[in-house]
Amino acid sequence: MALRVYNTLTRQKELFEPVQPGRVTMYLCGPTVYKSPHIGHMVGPVIFDAIKRYLLFKGFDVNWVVNITDVDDKLIAAAAEAGTTVAELAERHTAEYFSCLKLLGVDTIDQFPKVTDYIPQIVQLCQTLVDKGFAYAVAGDGAGDAAGNLYFDVGKDSDYLKLSHRKLEEQEAGTRDLEGGPKRNRSDFALWKAAKPGEPAWDSPWGKGRPGWHIECSAMSLECLKTKTIDIHGGGMDLIFPHHENELAQSESATGQPFVKYWLHNGLTRLNTKKISGSDAATTEGKAALAAVSARKLIGDYSPELLRYFLLSTHYRSPIDFTDEVIMAARKGLEKFTRLFERIERLTGQPLPTKGLDMDIASRDLLETPMADFARSVLSFKMKFLEMMDDDFNTAGAIGVLHEMASEANAFIESSGLEKQPMPDKLEAATAAVQSLKNLAQILGLFRQPTQRPNQDNDLADKLMALLIQLRQDARVSKNFALADAVRKGLVEIGVTLEDRADGTGWRRD
Repeated sequence: MALRVYNTLTRQKELFEPVQPGRVTMYLCGPTVYKSPHIGHMVGPVIFDAIKRYLLFKGFDVNWVVNITDVDDKLIAAAAEAGTTVAELAERHTAEYFSCLKLLGVDTIDQFPKVTDYIPQIVQLCQTLVDKGFAYAVAGDGAGDAAGNLYFDVGKDSDYLKLSHRKLEEQEAGTRDLEGGPKRNRSDFALWKAAKPGEPAWDSPWGKGRPGWHIECSAMSLECLKTKTIDIHGGGMDLIFPHHENELAQSESATGQPFVKYWLHNGLTRLNTKKISGSDAATTEGKAALAAVSARKLIGDYSPELLRYFLLSTHYRSPIDFTDEVIMAARKGLEKFTRLFERIERLTGQPLPTKGLDMDIASRDLLETPMADFARSVLSFKMKFLEMMDDDFNTAGAIGVLHEMASEANAFIESSGLEKQPMPDKLEAATAAVQSLKNLAQILGLFRQPTQRPNQDNDLADKLMALLIQLRQDARVSKNFALADAVRKGLVEIGVTLEDRADGTGWRRD
């Protein structure tokens, strides 16, 4: 199977062939750390973490970089308002960002370059653009007479706006207003910004100042990935213009080489709810509302596994609607897998390993038995899963296949009567099927931790639940169905579900 990806630049799916065979360079625009991370900051990292995991599964060597913007107008303003330094504020929110990534299982990022650590490389890239005639300085009123702003001259770039497919006159809405002298073109954007008194500043040929927004990513990606052409550049669709458009223009003007081979852009997260946890607003909707929703609080309220599952349950190029109803639907979907894992662990008497005997291996023996059809079915689901991922990293479709696998495994367990009597050969087949499911899910970064059974290891809780289950059973035997129903209903209200199985009644905490 061949991997195909949708390229924003060409607006079509293309065969994925990295610049250097077997090796993939990947860059994702990270946050400007002027405030605590919100859920929108987590979308890209979770998606591209799953993408990297799949590329690794396919045998590629992947180098993935995510930048940290630790100096910016917003940071300067936020630090002044908080009565602290830009460096201290940036460090604090960067730590929060890292903490959220860890909780969500995003641990495949190779480098986190910070803008302030790459000022020499940024200045050098600016100078290259000046030397090649793509950039010009104008006098400013910043730190002294020599200080000024440096701009990129879009009029010198013949294919400017080829990424966003805009017309030049349409792009001004996304252009940041800058202080300083007159520009040659209204669409020209800043490469270097003159510093005001008291602001963070570095020396440059154009006076003391700091980098513009776009030049930072160009310099860090070129330096960290050691290539003039990146294989994959990712980010939200809101970054296509102006950020990625300007990155592309300045990078290709400086190097004379294609900047990125495949541009991948994820859909934006939309919030529209009155009850979503963590929101400070009574009613919030749209992208702006995300800032009111703390990523750390959501992770605490909904669990990291659920949020990761939720984010991957939509194709990455589609918008993600973040509502109570959608989250609850995701929770029900996730519970299907949890119950299946618990079921197979109960039957085998041992936890599913992180990596164990799956159907790829077990089928060698099963294909010569009456369980051959079941083995073939599981293997066909695996192929379907991989086909989904090869079709532009369709994690939503892949998760749908995992649900089909779970249904198939549950049906096999029930039809085989495994919960009524032990049958080692059929139990081995069922276990291999569930292990295959878990192994595939781990390609997406799901189910990497052992199945958790809250409170079930607590001896007192076990004994109390045993009493309640027996009380309900006695009530049913004596035909006191009102009491039996009251026991079940009362447990549901406190988050406990009873499961009537062939081998008795079990319980789980929702």
